[in-house]
Amino acid sequence: MTLDPFYPIVDSAAWVERLVGVGARLIQLRVKDRDEAAVTREAREALKISAAAGATLVVNDYWRVAIGEGAQWVHLGQGDVDGADVAAVRKAGVKLGVSTHDEIELERALALKPDYVALGPIYPTILKAMAFAPQGLDRIGEWKRRVGAIPLVAIGGLTVERARLCLAAGADIVSVVTDITLNVDPEARAREWVAATRRP
Repeated sequence: MTLDPFYPIVDSAAWVERLVGVGARLIQLRVKDRDEAAVTREAREALKISAAAGATLVVNDYWRVAIGEGAQWVHLGQGDVDGADVAAVRKAGVKLGVSTHDEIELERALALKPDYVALGPIYPTILKAMAFAPQGLDRIGEWKRRVGAIPLVAIGGLTVERARLCLAAGADIVSVVTDITLNVDPEARAREWVAATRRP
């Protein structure tokens, strides 16, 4: 299964609906600061919308919800890995993406035999306070050599222009949050991302 190179991250099923409407085919649902029941409702609706559009939905963090709702994918940050039953995720047939920021985290991620590895932040990001300095484009090529055939996701501070540079540096997938969600015309910006990342 080849994953689409454009990988937006949003916090609601409503956003998922907006993005599949402009051609997004790989979307992460990352719901924070809500209880598991609320996350389950959002995931259920987002999965329904994604399936109808032929898109792939990745559930962030809530691996029990991903299993329970029949999601194909779950994404775990390094902190989330500690509390996750990865064996249960695998037994359920759910594919796994893992965040990495340094060598130790990469080794830990690879030991889980992930279906993709995310590297970030590539550039400074306004989304959240990061304990890690920006990785830069050179690290993308280094990480890609390390992960081999496993898809590599570049994330953190990306714009359309920076996304092109990340793909050229060796990333297979480029992930985005605020460049779309904070844009005055999110749908138009998402179309720019699709045009810039989708290979002919």
